[in-house]
Amino acid sequence: MDQNTPREANKDKHREGVAAASHGAVRIALTVLALCFTLAVLGRGLGDSFTVFLKPISESFGWDRAQIVSVYSLTWLASGLTAPFVGRLFDHSGPRIVYALGLLLLGAAFLIAAHAQHLWQFQLSIGLCVGIGIAFIGIVPNSILLGRWFGPRLPTAMSVVYSAMGGGVLALLPASQLLIDHIGWRDTYQLFGFTALGLLVPLLLLPWRLFAAGSPHVVKKTDPDFVDNGWTLLGAMRHHAFWALFSTFFFTAVGMYAIAAQIVAYLIDAGFPPLQAATAWGFSGVVLVFGMLGVSALDGLIGRRPSVLLSYAISILGIALLWLLQYSPNILLLTGFVVCFGSMMGSRGPLISATAMRIFQGKRVGTIYGTISIGSGLGSAFGSWSGGLIHDATHGYNALLAFALASVILGMIPFLIVPALRR
Repeated sequence: MDQNTPREANKDKHREGVAAASHGAVRIALTVLALCFTLAVLGRGLGDSFTVFLKPISESFGWDRAQIVSVYSLTWLASGLTAPFVGRLFDHSGPRIVYALGLLLLGAAFLIAAHAQHLWQFQLSIGLCVGIGIAFIGIVPNSILLGRWFGPRLPTAMSVVYSAMGGGVLALLPASQLLIDHIGWRDTYQLFGFTALGLLVPLLLLPWRLFAAGSPHVVKKTDPDFVDNGWTLLGAMRHHAFWALFSTFFFTAVGMYAIAAQIVAYLIDAGFPPLQAATAWGFSGVVLVFGMLGVSALDGLIGRRPSVLLSYAISILGIALLWLLQYSPNILLLTGFVVCFGSMMGSRGPLISATAMRIFQGKRVGTIYGTISIGSGLGSAFGSWSGGLIHDATHGYNALLAFALASVILGMIPFLIVPALRR
């Protein structure tokens, strides 16, 4: 017995050391998750805040809806087209450089916009620079970084980060409207710019080498079924699943952003006061969190395909409620629209991201996923720009809503017919 005591003591110390290391890894993983969530809130909130600036800017310069919406279209076009480059830069230079460049671009863009006098200046700053800045602190680098810490639990972690879309909308849309009412849109943009630049210093001081290393349990053990099949970008582009995911991203974004770009203006035109309209759409951020987590939970209970299809059905119901609002602008319909449409605004994102990373797992998954994400950027840009043109051409919203509905249905079709997405 006495001879075994030192051996048992060593085993106890080893177990304690493993437990301590495990707890430490969990703390770091949660810190990384909180950081990604915060950056996503900032990026998404600043990007979508333009829906509140749309009316005051267009009224200041006398621009029509298609002209001013072109700025919002460029934001998401630039964000989508930049995604593959962001994934590649992340692989080569790490998260510190990527995130710092994002904040630098955002800060500079808003300071330029605060003094803009011509449409091209807004397109350059709020369109291109903000779009690229959002990509640098957005879903592609966050997906790669979180994948190093959460492994098979990535869909859950991604649902938390995707819910930042709602947090950004909830926090910054009503705040933007209040600031515009009190200090004007130019000073509000200037405040946004200084805030983004001010966050650069604490960001650079974070322990990025530790964050980038990933969890030893994920990096060394990964998924037991993991096989690096040697996917390259060209190889992935020859696979039908690549284009199925791309088209899902594209058409869904077309439908959702054809509406989202003009939603505050739509509600004001329907008879709601500006602050109430901005606040109502801002509260979509609250329900979005529940939508994200709910759809992700359903994924584990009933499977990915039924969960995704249910989310599309709820989005379609939201569009129908929005159509009714122009004829009967009441709180009940407004609440129903916010709950249905708002909760599903990005609820499919975590599942689509996880599906892409499962199919194309390997060393180049960041580049492949970033390229697939171009579909979302192109769809967001095309949808918002087309929505502006349709509004100007018809002087109403019915054709716009029909266009959005058809696009959302097209986005759902790959999950109905593509075998790789049905598993």
